[in-house]
Amino acid sequence: MINRSLVRLWFVLFGFFPLLASATPPQGEETFDQDAIVKDADQFFGQTTEGLAKLIEKAFREKGRPNGYIKGEEVAGAIGVGLRYGSGDLIMKGGAARKVYWTGPSVGFDLGGDATKVFVLVYHLPSANAIFQRYPGVDGSLYFIGGAGINYQQLGDVILAPIRLGVGLREGASVGYMHYTPEKTWNPF
Repeated sequence: MINRSLVRLWFVLFGFFPLLASATPPQGEETFDQDAIVKDADQFFGQTTEGLAKLIEKAFREKGRPNGYIKGEEVAGAIGVGLRYGSGDLIMKGGAARKVYWTGPSVGFDLGGDATKVFVLVYHLPSANAIFQRYPGVDGSLYFIGGAGINYQQLGDVILAPIRLGVGLREGASVGYMHYTPEKTWNPF
């Protein structure tokens, strides 16, 4: 089997960039466009901010167009070891929707707590029920009264990009995972 990265490199090196660009799968009707996501995020967060628009633009630039998103809320806290609990609604481009819950432990140089509204961009999720897994990730936070941020969690081809706007007093960086479940649980593991 030929390594896809080597084939792409070969195309770029030999001036076949237009062929390479057309070989990537188009992201069309089964994904959300940036304007629709910004509009839904604005309605969810209740205000338009330049920072929010820049975070969404960054996600689109780095990961492309999502095929779903989650609108929810979460609380988190840490003193070296942290916990995060949240819930929200997963909306897929094809119309599927369902309630999801998430919990997760983390460990790192992290201190404080926050309560946030979360808008998670979801990439390459084959169905709404496929969300129910553990997604590893790295997180960095700096909240002093209020703040916004984005990070990425990935398992296989599925990528989750939580955008958080919240309040609290928290600073640090940590590694951990988020476990998405169909029912609420207090067990973060």
